Amino acid sequence: MQPPGAHRICRSLDCLLASITPGHDVWVFAYGSLIWNPGIPVIEKRRARLAGFHRGLYLWSRHFRGTPQNPGLVLGLDRGGACTGLALRIAAADVNTALAELWEREMTNHSYDPTWLRVSTDTEPITALTFVVRRGADGYCGKLPMQELLAALHSGVGSRGTAREYLENTVASLEAHGFRDTRLKQLVRLLHATA
Repeated sequence: MQPPGAHRICRSLDCLLASITPGHDVWVFAYGSLIWNPGIPVIEKRRARLAGFHRGLYLWSRHFRGTPQNPGLVLGLDRGGACTGLALRIAAADVNTALAELWEREMTNHSYDPTWLRVSTDTEPITALTFVVRRGADGYCGKLPMQELLAALHSGVGSRGTAREYLENTVASLEAHGFRDTRLKQLVRLLHATA
């Protein structure tokens, strides 16, 4: 696996797999839907904190939570601040299959840079695969005005459900694990108030 403190970016699955020592478990940092719907076999979960990046609705979703004509929004990690989430441990025997599934889910729009980053946990710091937003990606929208943000959350519907459900599930899961994201919680309140 990557050495402690590594910050190597691999955009292809082959590149990522080549950076992992065979026979080693792999950690993935979950900050959005991977918390409540990892979709891969996980043998351990730890509360985790990533410094230097924050979570925000910075990516258009034109398939899973919206359409090309009516995009929804999903979360991305952008520079600055800090982010709480879960470190998910994948057993060595499942690494190739699990990462291929994650690639299909997270990398179809090339909106993320899969990066090895150091996260702190309750027991020890670990190096985890983290999907960081690519500011130059076609799907990157940055910080939208509140009205546009709410409109996309209200109207976005894709193959995996609504953008609103995505946000609500993420906030509920964060709170279930003892985390508070006041910005996302406020958005949920505004969504309910403007329904």
